[in-house]
Amino acid sequence: MTITSMRQWLAVLAEEKLLKVVSRQVSLQYELAALGKKADGRWALQFNHPEDFDIPVVTGFAGSRALIAKAMRVALPCISEHFSWAQAHPSACKIVDRASAPVKQVIAAGVDLGRLPIPVHHEKDGGRYITAGLLVSKDPSTGARNVSIHRLQVLGPNRLGILMLPRHLAHFYRAAEQTGKALEVAIAIGVDPVLLLSSQALAPLGFDEFTIASTLYGEPLKLVKCETVDLEVPAEAEMVLEGRILPEVRETEGPFGEYPKYYGPPSLKPVVELTAMTTRKNPIYHTIVPATLEHLLIGSIPREGGMLQVIRGAVPNTLAVHLTPGGGCRYHAVVQIDKKNEGEAKNAMLAAFASSQEIKRVVVVDKDVDIFDPVEVEWAIATRFQAGRDSTIITRALGSKLDPSAEDGVSDKMGLDATVPLGADPFRYERIRIPGEKDIDLESYFD
Repeated sequence: MTITSMRQWLAVLAEEKLLKVVSRQVSLQYELAALGKKADGRWALQFNHPEDFDIPVVTGFAGSRALIAKAMRVALPCISEHFSWAQAHPSACKIVDRASAPVKQVIAAGVDLGRLPIPVHHEKDGGRYITAGLLVSKDPSTGARNVSIHRLQVLGPNRLGILMLPRHLAHFYRAAEQTGKALEVAIAIGVDPVLLLSSQALAPLGFDEFTIASTLYGEPLKLVKCETVDLEVPAEAEMVLEGRILPEVRETEGPFGEYPKYYGPPSLKPVVELTAMTTRKNPIYHTIVPATLEHLLIGSIPREGGMLQVIRGAVPNTLAVHLTPGGGCRYHAVVQIDKKNEGEAKNAMLAAFASSQEIKRVVVVDKDVDIFDPVEVEWAIATRFQAGRDSTIITRALGSKLDPSAEDGVSDKMGLDATVPLGADPFRYERIRIPGEKDIDLESYFD
């Protein structure tokens, strides 16, 4: 079954007892986020009574690699590989009329964010934050569409503060601002996991992330025209906020608890002025609790797919890539190669660094090492790596501005070659094993 809406996905989770419904009233100030964090990786939660709002809130519905594999309709080990394939084979989307778009069932004349159950997640957050909105924009020069996710702080009934890291949206905004114009944007909230993943692809400027979703669905993603801006948005979203990022306007945004499990500090940021809101009848609001597995995996799996493409360009015998939870699913990567030549591990490291500026440590391992098992990776480092011979240090490169150890994003990077030297005595590195161990059913031996 192809899942193309959040509602379809929630129905699947409910059927499989992976969605827990909270019927009692919960506070949007910390309590909802705390419950979401407690359920992290185990269940999705639906809060039917977030304070006095009549709009339910859901969180955690993409909180494990197994759930994401189910949404993508692939085997668990194939997630990143399949995403990489979809990104390399994009498919066109389909524009539908308003009558065929559930998100157009209710069109509001004005925008009042106070009517939405937007939570405060962490103790020192600067206020209420939209965390699961797909922000759609277009390049002012070419009209090419871009899709991304940004933290959005509620500053007023129709105003949002926005953090734009040095990527495509920031490039569009600078170009518009230099001509004194606002940049039109639309924010879609309440979409399915495949669409969330597609928005996070490591794609070149001019690439439409929505086309990845069409390929992953196996059918065109349905888009519909906005009311007040020249943009197209997912027709099956729960709600869409339309507006413009204003030129030469800055207001204080932050602090905000981010994926590295630290606060992004407050500073003057651009402002989104909202012009319209459209929703489904009886919409459901989606929030991502920052630094939970839902947050980390939605960002990491598309990055793994993009990295795999880039690294294979340098080392064709690259088998898999994993961005580890301990590295915030952004900073630490493990790359598995079928080593044929000395030097391939270093090439893989350099390609990994080039694929994403956020990467600050890369470990390259052989094909016999399970890259999703941190004990296996640490064992490979412990037994196949020598710091003086197998480490590569890159100093003063651009990294993540959200890394508190960096200096305004300038960061040192390290690569570790934890592969077996090709000329080594095979017996010296032969892994111990007990014949028949894998086939034994331990419980059958008990009285």
